[in-house]
Amino acid sequence: MSIEYKEWIKYSEKDFVAAQFLMTATSPPVEIICYHCQQSAEKFLKAYLIFQNIAPKRTHDLEELFKECEKFDGNFSDIEDECSNLTDFAVNTRYPYELELTLEDTKRAIKDAEKIKEFILNKFN
Repeated sequence: MSIEYKEWIKYSEKDFVAAQFLMTATSPPVEIICYHCQQSAEKFLKAYLIFQNIAPKRTHDLEELFKECEKFDGNFSDIEDECSNLTDFAVNTRYPYELELTLEDTKRAIKDAEKIKEFILNKFN
């Protein structure tokens, strides 16, 4: 088993912490928060694939990564909706006029990212 997956976990955690921290701003940057939530989830999914000795695809599509993970563990269906919810935040939040997001969207994104995080971390124990 490659230790590299642990590096992916570290970076996943940094994205998640950044999203949480940005929520404390007077005027939270909703697009950036959603982006960090997506990035955290993406890196956790990729860490799991590396843990399974699979080189993850170069993609930001969480649904695609989720399907790869599900091949190893059918319980990944527990986070399918959360992966689907976060996928659009990879690219569409980085440019003007792509998505109109609210503070409620960021709260849901953080919950989704946290569920994915906890689900995958439990796979390493």
